[in-house]
Amino acid sequence: MGALALVAAAIVFGLGALGAGIGNGLIVGRTVEGISRQPELRNVLQTTMFIGIGVVEALPVITLVLAFMFYGAR
Repeated sequence: MGALALVAAAIVFGLGALGAGIGNGLIVGRTVEGISRQPELRNVLQTTMFIGIGVVEALPVITLVLAFMFYGAR
């Protein structure tokens, strides 16, 4: 049972990190696109981008906790 829990923990954390990476890429890409279209809104767009990145970065933390829970379940 220990090996299966380790595999489950690795899958959960890997997918969480992958999702956060994709989400951050989309957020930053769209922000750069928005700044290039309307440079006068740079400060507003950057503030919104940082809030969005903070929310997206909560996903790997949650998956890390889940990974530890799976690994600890015996």
